Amino acid sequence: MPKAIVLGGYGLIGRACLRALSRSGFDVSGIGRSRRSAHAVGLSVEWIIRDIPTLTVEDWRTILDGVDVVVNASGALQDGARDDLEAIHVTAIARLVEAAAALPVRIVQISAAGVSETASTAFFRTKAQGDKILSSGAQDWVILRPTLVVSQDAYGGTALLRAAASLPLIQPRVLQEAQIQTVYVEDVAAAVVESAQGRIRSGTIADITEHDVHDFPDLLAKMRKWQGWAAPVACPPIPAALVLATGKIADALGYLGWRSPLRTTALTALADGIRGDPNTWQSAGGSACRSLDETLALLPATRQERLFGRAYIALPLAIGTLALFWLLSGLITLIDPARAMSVLTERSVSSWLIAPTVFGGAVADILLGFGILWRPWTRHAALGMLALSSLYLIGSLFAAPDLWADPLGPMVKVLPGMTLSAVVWLLVEER
Repeated sequence: MPKAIVLGGYGLIGRACLRALSRSGFDVSGIGRSRRSAHAVGLSVEWIIRDIPTLTVEDWRTILDGVDVVVNASGALQDGARDDLEAIHVTAIARLVEAAAALPVRIVQISAAGVSETASTAFFRTKAQGDKILSSGAQDWVILRPTLVVSQDAYGGTALLRAAASLPLIQPRVLQEAQIQTVYVEDVAAAVVESAQGRIRSGTIADITEHDVHDFPDLLAKMRKWQGWAAPVACPPIPAALVLATGKIADALGYLGWRSPLRTTALTALADGIRGDPNTWQSAGGSACRSLDETLALLPATRQERLFGRAYIALPLAIGTLALFWLLSGLITLIDPARAMSVLTERSVSSWLIAPTVFGGAVADILLGFGILWRPWTRHAALGMLALSSLYLIGSLFAAPDLWADPLGPMVKVLPGMTLSAVVWLLVEER
């Protein structure tokens, strides 16, 4: 049984490749840095839990022992707290190629349509550099360059399309000149299998894409219709400056660990157009890819699709609201601690408890407000908010029970915040 290893095996394309190769008779293993994400794939395959950019040439030689095919489906959209484009797209490929130089192994590289060393984004430039290293240094290789991948899994660009198409009542007109081609993720996986089986000659560089071309507003309209939403009431145009500002905010969040598909790299790529030449793949002997209409027909939208689209919009709003509420709560207390202390003093709370309670609570509020914005801590911060809110409620029953009957409802209003914290904890996946 031939052996294949998929780098980034739990990503959108990687997991589809794992499944397709396994169905085609390969003994498949995956490589990635997250054991939790690997487990979520749900396949009984061997996993090598390593951070791919940190693997040395010697590490690769050990990993490649007995391997017939390496599929590189790893990658990152933009530099951030957890991602280094140069490391993952260039350095890792160089070490892999060096390790495989004397081995009978085929490397199938998942690149991207439109890559170029002079491209407008670092993503495309570093991908192009990695492709060049592979094509000039490896003995047996195939480079596949998909366009915008559409999948049953909601991740990255596919999640963004679902969310944008799910906006209630409106369908903003944005990137109106952008020309986009799509490809079904299973067609990408099928191309990987054909390459892994040796049915595609070594040295092939091919775009994996449908023939049809869509402008971005029409693409969103098709996604909206597929999801089953009513036609939008309004389609307001979005100024380019607002789109750019959104991208800059998403870039900043990238340094807090968030991998938003609204970062400037994605927006620039969409604005430039995502196009490929399907003939490069078919002339190499590959099977034709399905059109977007055919892809969507294979993926009937369900209630879960619609709920995901709306939840994807609601989640960042919930996180932002909680961060703002907790930060302001702590800062307002620190600006005027005397007022907060007077509430406890008037209710005969022991004097030695007042200052630690007020200042400790304020600092805890601020830490939780910052913590929920830091991606690795978001779920923990949401639980912390639930716990601290519960302490406030319990403490108020003993120290200030009269506040529960206050017409402004200061204690009752804690309950919606707790509910919002619980929603964030439930919706944010640990990765």
